[in-house]
Amino acid sequence: MSPLLAEVVGTMILIVFGDGVVANVVLGRTKGNGAGWIVITTGWALGVTIAVYSVVSVSGAHLNPAVTIGLAAIGKFPWASVPGYIAAQIVGGFLGGVIVWLTYLPHWGATEDAGAKLAAFCTGPAIRKPATNIVSEAIATFMLVLGLLAVLSPANLLPGSDLAKGFGPILVGVIVWAIGLSLGGQTGYAINPARDLGPRIAHAVLPIAGKGGSDWGYAWIPVLGPVLGGVLGALCYRAIWPA
Repeated sequence: MSPLLAEVVGTMILIVFGDGVVANVVLGRTKGNGAGWIVITTGWALGVTIAVYSVVSVSGAHLNPAVTIGLAAIGKFPWASVPGYIAAQIVGGFLGGVIVWLTYLPHWGATEDAGAKLAAFCTGPAIRKPATNIVSEAIATFMLVLGLLAVLSPANLLPGSDLAKGFGPILVGVIVWAIGLSLGGQTGYAINPARDLGPRIAHAVLPIAGKGGSDWGYAWIPVLGPVLGGVLGALCYRAIWPA
């Protein structure tokens, strides 16, 4: 498998589990309807873990443009490879959204709330204030990138161990879980432009009855906020653990 295909597959897996748990909780007449925020954050965390394990040995399992750009900003990833990785991640996000739609096909018609249908694909703010929404996404993604770089830092590895391919993906999932529980309440913690944009495109093009709009007026926030936070998180890591 090529690194680009691995990023497509890994991001698709991420969205299948992540948006899948949201769909299970918010769509009408599902077995998990109304299960709540703890179930959603746990499903996302476990989905991240599985996705990272699936492709980390092939592509490094960025699965997130904010991670890719952050790594490039500190010289840990070549800038020439950034566009291809981002494109692959968005394609994977789109495919994941389509799979979630197919999985819950009978339940879209059983759901009256168009906002709930959109939430099964992408994020939206609890209180719509663009400036604070961007800050929230930036802070959450800052913690994501700083946390994963620190967890996987060679300084934290035992001699002869390879944490990135062993226990590392579980720790990345724990970071995402912590972010969802602690920092996700304002915007739904996209922390990943591909996680939001790819499925949002799927929502826009899929034949979902009564789906309403795809909220493109908000869509730039879960792109810009995570990119800013990811770069700042990577730069902070570099300042603490200089090369």
